[in-house]
Amino acid sequence: MILTPARIALIFAIIALAPRPLSEQAHMTRYFVYDVFTDHAFGGNPLAVIPDATNLPETSLQKIAREFNYSETTFFYPAEDPAHTAKVRIFTPTMEIAFAGHPTIGTACALRDEGHVGDMVLELGVGPIPCTFHNGQVAFKTSAPLERLAHPDIALVAAALALPTEAVKTATHAPVQASLGLPFVFVELQNDQHLDACAPSIDVIKEGASRYPAGMDFSLLAYTRQGDQVNARMFAPLDNIPEDPATGSAAATMTALLTEALGHPLDLTIRQGVAMRRPSLIHARSDDSTPVRVTISGQAVRVMQGELVF
Repeated sequence: MILTPARIALIFAIIALAPRPLSEQAHMTRYFVYDVFTDHAFGGNPLAVIPDATNLPETSLQKIAREFNYSETTFFYPAEDPAHTAKVRIFTPTMEIAFAGHPTIGTACALRDEGHVGDMVLELGVGPIPCTFHNGQVAFKTSAPLERLAHPDIALVAAALALPTEAVKTATHAPVQASLGLPFVFVELQNDQHLDACAPSIDVIKEGASRYPAGMDFSLLAYTRQGDQVNARMFAPLDNIPEDPATGSAAATMTALLTEALGHPLDLTIRQGVAMRRPSLIHARSDDSTPVRVTISGQAVRVMQGELVF
């Protein structure tokens, strides 16, 4: 075959159109997946972690979180204060949030696994959060005061969980929308049978979000308590979280709420995710300060890692 100028031009055009290797298509960004509030893979609450987000476009962050579709994804940046360890941004599948518990625990574990030695301070949307390590557990302590945002109607809350009104226990507190940086509606139930029977109604939850607007769209933390043992389930279907296997921020707020209601510090063991077959274990301890400070602790394990290639 004679390589005429026209044929040479055609060959170069074909080469230019050929797919390039992935390594040449885009800057690749590493990611990890951790299971949080568990000591073994495939338990607890999954968390996607982007350990270096500095080269990611701002417009991609929400899309990445939606692509993973876990309850949260975290993105690391250099700390604004050189005395701190990292700046961390947290996204649910639908929005950026200022604070959440299992991302804080998982992020601290990821930084430790990447070589950070000793305790650390993470810059979150609610401010700096110190994290400590002891006997394989990671712990963080809240400093924000408890906010009571609303007292939703008992019948509405019961209907949102598809339960009869008499299933709601009000001896310690009536249903309350409260926050330490992320709002939830807290409802204590009479027994574990009612907790097992929860079947969130989207239409009623939409009504609740309309009547009691706040971030996370009328998310519900239903629980039972026997002394220092708590069984819990958390539902946030309007934020694309039908049920959450472990919710550290809700555990912290519930502990602060109960501490104020009961008038003494608490040391709680909170079990969540059992109905989802992703059992989680959260430890929550409060003090007698004003405002109440809560220490949340747990474990996390890395189960996957890879690269973003877009």
